[in-house]
Amino acid sequence: MAKEVWVDKEDCITCGLCVDNLPEVFRYDDDEKAEAFNSSGASEDEIQSEAIDQCPVGCIHWKD
Repeated sequence: MAKEVWVDKEDCITCGLCVDNLPEVFRYDDDEKAEAFNSSGASEDEIQSEAIDQCPVGCIHWKD
């Protein structure tokens, strides 16, 4: 089973990096905060390098 990714919306600053880099995984919710809607939209390596590692506030995480 693939890992699931999630965004801590309280820390999200709506920079757009994750949504721009991986629109098949992330989108904005009604409050203009990023959310992960499709963890299988990209490989774990892509999510790690293009979103988690790049997030300026570190609010994107793998679910335990």
